[in-house]
Amino acid sequence: MAGDSIFDVRLYNIIMLGLSFMLIFTAFQTASMAEKSVLDSAKNESESTNGTKFTGDGYTSLSVIYIVFSVSNWLAPSIIVITGPKLSMFIGSLLYFLFILSFLKPMTWALYTVSGLVGFGAAILWTGQGNFLTINSDSETISRNSGIFWALLQCSLLFGNAYSHFVLQGSDSITKAERNKLFIGLSGAALLGSIFLLFLRKKRTADSDDLVNLNSSGQAKVDTPLTALKRSVHLMKTKEMLLLSISIAYTGLELTFFSGVYSTCLSNTKYFGTESKGLIGISGMFIGAGEIIGGTLFGLMAKRTNRHGRDIIVMFGYVVHMACFYLIFINLPSKSPIDPTDEATYMTTNKYVAILCSFLLGLGDSSFNTQIYSLLGFMFPEDSSPAFAIFKFIQSIAAAVAFFYSDYLILKWQLLILVIAGSIGSLSFSVIEWESTNLKREGYQSI
Repeated sequence: MAGDSIFDVRLYNIIMLGLSFMLIFTAFQTASMAEKSVLDSAKNESESTNGTKFTGDGYTSLSVIYIVFSVSNWLAPSIIVITGPKLSMFIGSLLYFLFILSFLKPMTWALYTVSGLVGFGAAILWTGQGNFLTINSDSETISRNSGIFWALLQCSLLFGNAYSHFVLQGSDSITKAERNKLFIGLSGAALLGSIFLLFLRKKRTADSDDLVNLNSSGQAKVDTPLTALKRSVHLMKTKEMLLLSISIAYTGLELTFFSGVYSTCLSNTKYFGTESKGLIGISGMFIGAGEIIGGTLFGLMAKRTNRHGRDIIVMFGYVVHMACFYLIFINLPSKSPIDPTDEATYMTTNKYVAILCSFLLGLGDSSFNTQIYSLLGFMFPEDSSPAFAIFKFIQSIAAAVAFFYSDYLILKWQLLILVIAGSIGSLSFSVIEWESTNLKREGYQSI
């Protein structure tokens, strides 16, 4: 039937995938942005009661997530060979749901246990997503589909943080009732996102215009778990992946900054008074707005991007981030990532400048991530699972390192690390893009 064409099935799958991830990460991204403040309040709550003392730390929990995530990425392609991308994503999403549930009754041992579990779940969820995105795209639609998925995914920052803002606004400390109200809602979103994954449809594979040749399980030329692992190791050693790893590492560092550190800075800035906790939600919404506008714009520009190169968009994101880091440097106290503070800043601390920076963080992040997604799908169409697993491995290692040093480094040193990594990462991406564009012009379809 004409209405059930391969194009329609592909586009349906991309939209359903984006909606599912939007719901799952409405829960997770909102939780990660508020985690440090929520758990610090839970510590104070346990100290004022006769119950078991809670000693969990938000930065440590997030660091555990990304450490386990990074290690698990080497196993993820092998798992997807056995389960297929749809089932692997569903299992991973349920572990995210379990993580969100754990905040209803914070316990130190449970916090770190589910942090480890969600790290494993993230590996199979994201590697499955990269594989599923690639097999539902071709060389002409990969940029468009990356933009559509990214824009839908980042709607999570709008909805989750809007909810967070209305629950937490006006609070100096997050009470048990507020925490429960917040995480009951987020748990519902995570569970609904898992259910949405069950509605993904199997793509027909008989058409000659497929980007990849698929076996009976929907996988690209990977027959055994051991073969998948070997392909990951081989791919990691290629010149293209080694250079691209610098750009990927930068996305991990700035992911840590906008998803955990920046919201903590706002929460710890005493100048904002009783608005400080509510600003966590507003900041998240504007980060989401930047992500959505960027993803939508770059998706609409897919044909021009294919013609003129992805490096232009990445350099745009680089300029946006550098301007943003400078504004953050002069607007927020240096000690704000670590402790509540009212120390002097280089300008009068302004909440509107702080929220503008949130938007710029999201816009710049979408520039890097959509183009890396597109480049990986274009360069490694037959190795999509290993390629996206390596992407998440490098990104999560960088994020784990950043969450670790975030407990110790003041704001200016964290920003300096981001400036250096962003400069080198933008250059390395451009070098790979120039090479891939030249090969495309010579008639090649992949590197």
